[in-house]
Amino acid sequence: MQFLALCAGIICHINNGLGKVFSWLSLGIVVVCFTVVVQRYVFAVSYVWLQDLYIWLNGAMFTAVAGFALLRNDHVRVDIFYRPAKIRTKALVDLIGVVLFLLPFTWVVYAYSMPFVTRSWGYHESSANVGGMPGLFILKSFIIGFAVLLALQGVAMAVRSILVLGGRPELVPPQIRYGAATAETPDV
Repeated sequence: MQFLALCAGIICHINNGLGKVFSWLSLGIVVVCFTVVVQRYVFAVSYVWLQDLYIWLNGAMFTAVAGFALLRNDHVRVDIFYRPAKIRTKALVDLIGVVLFLLPFTWVVYAYSMPFVTRSWGYHESSANVGGMPGLFILKSFIIGFAVLLALQGVAMAVRSILVLGGRPELVPPQIRYGAATAETPDV
């Protein structure tokens, strides 16, 4: 059980670190978008690669921080029943959700995107726009990263559920404890 808790903690640490790093891309997106607007409307100049850049930064950021969002419970959830539920009920719902929905979804994304990404790397795909950015194959690789990071965070959620349902909630890493992000009191 302690090994599972250690693995979950490592996964959370990885997603937390990547999330904090890649969330800074939002500032880059704003700066690049502002630059594009100023160049276009003030100086009547436009660069296709710069327009590609803020779209690509947006794609990179959102795919890289998906696991971080799941770690922080920032994803969309209809929690009419979930929020007031007891911790053990939440753990059971999370375990079922991860096993039946999240992990199969990430596997499908991974399996269907791998040939797409491999082909893109094979011919070093770049922007379809004339004068656009090179290196689209790198951006497409973020799809694989998205699936892997989201699946790993799902595994950490499953471990949390197993620890809670197994009567060992004290082993749950602090980043993913139920109520860690809110003022909830644990009622195991």
